[in-house]
Amino acid sequence: MLLFASLTLCACGFHPLYGTLDGSPGAQAEFSSVYVEPIAQEVSGYELRNTLIELLRASDRPAGMRYRLSVTLHERREGVAIAADVNATLTRYGYTMEAHYELTDIKTNKLVTKGTEITQEGYDVASSPYATEITLQDTRKRAAQDVAEHLRLDLGVFFAKPK
Repeated sequence: MLLFASLTLCACGFHPLYGTLDGSPGAQAEFSSVYVEPIAQEVSGYELRNTLIELLRASDRPAGMRYRLSVTLHERREGVAIAADVNATLTRYGYTMEAHYELTDIKTNKLVTKGTEITQEGYDVASSPYATEITLQDTRKRAAQDVAEHLRLDLGVFFAKPK
């Protein structure tokens, strides 16, 4: 039964996203030829770049790479919950990370694909400013992980398309 299901999926055009198919390397082989440029935002950009390099098994150096991945990052924080007290104290923030990316062929300097990934997270305001800052750092890290995973999926689909 399992053999029949796998043959049926292959006949429908399904194929492994990160593996090989008919001797052609999958997306993972292409990922290792990507140079991830530094990202401008100090904390979040650093976190996102490192996560991308790890997930893609990409390079942090341009030498010998085929593609250059450029990411422009935008972040927003806004209050989303207010306590019903006399001071109307802010109790929760919404955090949005928006990443616009472009993948360029280094040899030709031609844009090969681009896109946008957006994620939203939330965090509570603690009674201690230090605790709130630590929570914000954790939120940024989770958002960077989410954006990086979605970007990897986008690039995987791009590389899996027939050329």
